[in-house]
Amino acid sequence: MPNPTFLLFCKSYAGDLKRIKRMWLTVQRFNRDRIPLYISVPEADRLLFEQTLDTPDGLIWVSDEDIVHANPRADLRYYRNWDGRLSQQVVKSEFWRYAGCDSYLCLDSESEFIRDFYRTDFLDPRGNPYTVMSQAKEMLQMAANKAITKVADDFHRDGEMMKSVFGRVGPDYEFAPTPVIWSALVWRDLDERYLQPKGITLWEAIQERPSELRWYGEALLEYKSIPLLPIEPLFRCYHYNWQWHTLRRQGESTATLQREYLGVIFQSNWQYELDHGGQAQRKSWPSRMARFIRAQLAKFR
Repeated sequence: MPNPTFLLFCKSYAGDLKRIKRMWLTVQRFNRDRIPLYISVPEADRLLFEQTLDTPDGLIWVSDEDIVHANPRADLRYYRNWDGRLSQQVVKSEFWRYAGCDSYLCLDSESEFIRDFYRTDFLDPRGNPYTVMSQAKEMLQMAANKAITKVADDFHRDGEMMKSVFGRVGPDYEFAPTPVIWSALVWRDLDERYLQPKGITLWEAIQERPSELRWYGEALLEYKSIPLLPIEPLFRCYHYNWQWHTLRRQGESTATLQREYLGVIFQSNWQYELDHGGQAQRKSWPSRMARFIRAQLAKFR
């Protein structure tokens, strides 16, 4: 069997420049199999990234627009006019078309590797990608213990929303957090067996149900494009600052995480000190003070 093409991929933009620098340093340090890393940014931001980051072998720059153009049915106007929080979902999901790879690890800018990683962390011996998939019970229970009901409400609402697309009945699964391992076969089946027959593109699907992670996961369960090989999350993801403080009090640290996790993610919506350029300037002094106060209160939640 030929060796499947496997890549690392991250979609970013100028506001996350500092986070990308941090991530790239950890990839250089821990990428034992020297898996190529592709980083996609808007064409307007590309020169900034290329001038800021050291780019030896192993890092390939891509423009978002090139990925969008890889789909002949795509309309670049969506990319130009959409909120970046939505358009990035499509860019991530369409990378396989541009790269022509069999599968890829889709990273976020906040990602930090904390120990050595290899292709075998993401692919089985036959080259089939594993699928990050769980019922998120640890996170849901932690929120329930603190009487934070919104976490479970959002999780189950989003789960039901996507299950209804394919008529699946059963548990709500989370196909997250990132990084996640995605197969081109799953995305191709979603396009050819669901989107094209309906005369729509992934842009329209994401607009209606904005969760590229669930689109991938539910399509995999529906079409069985690849063997289902579930694994727990690859990274410890701190979705909320109160979650991070709780786990720190229990003794969790980078050293203790290295046994079970390849890396960590601090969500950018509360680790805002790493915002860059216009993204940082958008936050006024009162807004920053309010965030600081909420962060301090989270220590006692």
